[in-house]
Amino acid sequence: MKFWKKKDKKPYPRSFAKRLTWRIMIMMFVVMGIISYIIFQTVLASITAGAKFAVPQILGNNTENIAGKLSEVSVAAINTAPEIEARIDQPDAMYDIMERMVELNPHIRSCGISFVDSYYPQKGRWFCPYAIRRDSATIERQTLGDKFKDYLSAEWFTETITRNESHWSKPFFAGDSTKIPLTAYLVPIHDKQGKAIAVLGVDFQLDELSPIVVKKDWSKDDSTVWSAEYEAYAFAIDSSGNYLLHPDRKRIIKDNFLTRAKATPQTMDDKIAREMMAGESKSHHSIMNKDLYIDGERVCIFYAPIKQTAWSYAYVVPALFVEIIGYLFGGILLIFILIGLIIVFFAGRRGIKKSTKPLRLLAASADEVAKGNFNTQLPEMKSRDEIHQLRDSFENMQHSLTKYIDELRTTTAQKASMESELKIAHDIQMSMLPKTFPPYPERTDIDIYGTLTPAKGVGGDLFDFYIREEKLFFCIGDVSGKGIPASLYMAVTRSLFRNVSAHVSEPDKIVIALNNAQAEGNDTNMFVTIFVGVLDLQTGILSYCNAGHDAPLLVGRDVGELPCDSNLPIGVIANFKFTQQQTRIDSGTTIFLFTDGLNEAENMSHDQFGDMRIWKICQKQLAGQSHQPQKLIEKMTDEVHHFVGDAEQSDDLTMLAIQYKR
Repeated sequence: MKFWKKKDKKPYPRSFAKRLTWRIMIMMFVVMGIISYIIFQTVLASITAGAKFAVPQILGNNTENIAGKLSEVSVAAINTAPEIEARIDQPDAMYDIMERMVELNPHIRSCGISFVDSYYPQKGRWFCPYAIRRDSATIERQTLGDKFKDYLSAEWFTETITRNESHWSKPFFAGDSTKIPLTAYLVPIHDKQGKAIAVLGVDFQLDELSPIVVKKDWSKDDSTVWSAEYEAYAFAIDSSGNYLLHPDRKRIIKDNFLTRAKATPQTMDDKIAREMMAGESKSHHSIMNKDLYIDGERVCIFYAPIKQTAWSYAYVVPALFVEIIGYLFGGILLIFILIGLIIVFFAGRRGIKKSTKPLRLLAASADEVAKGNFNTQLPEMKSRDEIHQLRDSFENMQHSLTKYIDELRTTTAQKASMESELKIAHDIQMSMLPKTFPPYPERTDIDIYGTLTPAKGVGGDLFDFYIREEKLFFCIGDVSGKGIPASLYMAVTRSLFRNVSAHVSEPDKIVIALNNAQAEGNDTNMFVTIFVGVLDLQTGILSYCNAGHDAPLLVGRDVGELPCDSNLPIGVIANFKFTQQQTRIDSGTTIFLFTDGLNEAENMSHDQFGDMRIWKICQKQLAGQSHQPQKLIEKMTDEVHHFVGDAEQSDDLTMLAIQYKR
């Protein structure tokens, strides 16, 4: 058969893609058909090959998951005990400790400190400061203990005081109307002489572990009847055999695995119950034990102890499910698929090699073009299909590349010049800002640290400070916009601040002078949000004026926001009357100032860092006595970088921290 009717006629179009596709598909169907037949005949011999390895992995992951959640609760309790003992002479402070513990630990439902009989005479015989999470936003304080709810005689209390060691309590139901199943981590609290005088109890809600239990339909009265015959599930028991977790919530705490096992005629489930109660880790497969039944169903059961507890976790898989998994995912399947792929590879390679010979010739010519030989002769193509079209496209590309390379050389030279100029502008801008820290090493009454990270090569944020006549003059600002225009506006603002504040000591007058200077001839309609402060280093009195900037935080005895009046940014309206405010700064307090590049920093999901995270970080630093300026800013920088991740920085980020230590 000829592909040309006549030399002067147009050839019949032929598709390279169709030829290649049909050859591969025919070979694939033939080979896979043979393999499928072989697999069908041999798969019965590998029914359970995969089940023996998959389920123990699930078991291990789930026990680690449970142990991890319990560990978070126990570690929080152990870490809080020293703080309680350090403030044992402040009974009312215990409420704050309990509330903060619940607030900072999402896995803790409630916690309380139960003191021994009349430890604080003024509080009476029973004194138990207690905090409970009512919902995601509400934590309620309570005082527990009276003659009707006498915890002094409770087993958990007396046992913990006597043992004088931390441990998990027996499961119990919440005392209120919710009847939520709980367990508590109990930690003895000691006085300065080392005597156990209280018990810290941290309640963990067992329902938090419920997602780990694979659900089955237990809605029918007869819980041995499954709605789905092939579903696996899990349960956990304590050292007494009581259910802690189970898809049937009626069994939790109220029912016992060993009791149920003894009620059946078989003995295998009795043995399993005792091994679980003893903390052993084993697996029993129904294929080896045909008489293994749990709740009337033939099953395979895998179980292991949960670390740091006296609990045991079991994963129950219906036998039919195990057999189906083995049937579908046996090892023979993988072997024959591999053989099939090898056959397809070599058979297909031969056909493709024949069909792609023109492509290889074209690829060789393309390599020469890639080396810069744009005048390389392309091979002639006899066929009239997609390969011939590709050859024509390469020929067009040759002509385009020559023109493009010339234009690229010119553009690259221009870009290199612009990048060099932008680097010089960045260096000039950074040189205008304080960069030596600590700036006053000879002084013991003040500690300052600041950073500025522009979103582009140059930016519009600024901060500055200096001492004149035993007063610290400082400012932080944010110019509208980014890039070179904002950096020029920033440079002017910083210079004006230095010049004006050298002769004027009142913050409002400094801001008024800056505003009038910037508003005059402001054809670009740019503006600056700025905070100007003057701290008297002798008295600790802070005078300040805020022009549309984010209010600073005061990190001292607590974390609070510095009250700021609502003023316009500078450069908007000339002769605007800015207000001045004043407050006294306690020794040891850190003034934390920042631009909106911090609280409005976005991650890949466009979620913002937010003021709440800033407050929490300041609170943690304050609690750890790490609110010195450099440590505070470095911690804030690490947290915002961790939050943002790989997202591109959207705005300039500037932070300034000043600690008054007189």
